Amino acid sequence: MTQILFKNARIFDGKVADCAEGMFVRVADGFIQEISAKPIRADDAQVIDVAGHTLMPGLIDAHVHAFASDVAVQKIESLGEAYRTAHAVRMLTHALRCGFTTVRDIGGGNYSLFRALADGLLIGPRFLYAGKILSMTGGHGDLRQIEERPRYQAVCGCGDSTIFNTFAVLADGVDACIRAARDELRQGAHCIKIMGSGGVASPTDPIWMNQYREDEIRAIVNECTERRTYVSSHCHPASAVRRSVEFGVRSIEHATLIDDDTARFVAERGAYIVPTMAVIFALAEHGRQLGFPPQSQEKMDFAFKSALTGLESMRRAHVKVCYGTDLLGSTYTQQCREFTLRSEVFTPLELLRQATSVPAEMMMMEGQIGCIAPGAHADLLVVEGDPLKDISLLAADGRNLRTIVRAGIVVKNELK
Repeated sequence: MTQILFKNARIFDGKVADCAEGMFVRVADGFIQEISAKPIRADDAQVIDVAGHTLMPGLIDAHVHAFASDVAVQKIESLGEAYRTAHAVRMLTHALRCGFTTVRDIGGGNYSLFRALADGLLIGPRFLYAGKILSMTGGHGDLRQIEERPRYQAVCGCGDSTIFNTFAVLADGVDACIRAARDELRQGAHCIKIMGSGGVASPTDPIWMNQYREDEIRAIVNECTERRTYVSSHCHPASAVRRSVEFGVRSIEHATLIDDDTARFVAERGAYIVPTMAVIFALAEHGRQLGFPPQSQEKMDFAFKSALTGLESMRRAHVKVCYGTDLLGSTYTQQCREFTLRSEVFTPLELLRQATSVPAEMMMMEGQIGCIAPGAHADLLVVEGDPLKDISLLAADGRNLRTIVRAGIVVKNELK
């Protein structure tokens, strides 16, 4: 693999505000090999003169759904696998152009898409996936309308049947939860996600509803612990956030209705939260025009009122916050808007950490992604300007990125 030598770089390493200047970084075999304040000899390397711009780790979006091809879940199901895959290609290509070199698909992603990206059939971000989300019957993963009977069944040799859809599998009781978790892990899932509360897109469950019993959640957490991975939980209300963390969940998705006391509890336990402002604002503004179902729009409008207040609670409590967007259908183009929305609450340094080192730590990949260090994957960006002073540089859909390197391969380069 071709070597790359960056010179005259101002380095933001994913954590420290003080950026070393005039630095040299050598990349080979997909990894960062050397970092030095002195010139590095690298024969036959492609030399990129950073010219004092900011060299930083590639961005991480810790909450995407690659197959979410429409804002209306029923359309996603009816349009079929080919349509969903075409959307995934479009969405992931856009993400990489915007500087997201890693995404975590936290519901619906699968080994097939992972392998297509790993084998270079399409050029996109590093792809981590949770497989199908585990949901109780009538929970946020149960997408049937109130009048519907089961439509999707997979019958195993033991005679059991499991209702599932593109994004979730329904599992009730400890034994079924264990079996479902084990099967997603068997299929390569990097973590397991559960529905810990009601949600917006699901038609029959109230958003304030706590979901799954303690014994079910703890059983799933135990399976992931034995696999040396973790559980993520979809939660909107503070009560769901608290009980999920208490029962061993590592990553909370959304936490839209969190309060100060619960945020302090999350921080004390060392858990992580992945808020998703971009989808909330996109659907609050355009959901009706895009065909978002009325019952879901009503719940979205309710969540919208508390969105930024929740971020303020997280910041006051010093919660470990990760970047996530959760965008559906055509709203995928607003991925970078998350920076702008969060900048109402967080500083540029806090936002940069949320999109680099903190999600890397949350996903148990500290030192591998979200950083600039010897031995880390060579997922790198050259930003024209200083994002530590002006976070809008990263909110411009990649227009201020002069170079994008993903796994040691130059995807974009406008520098000599």
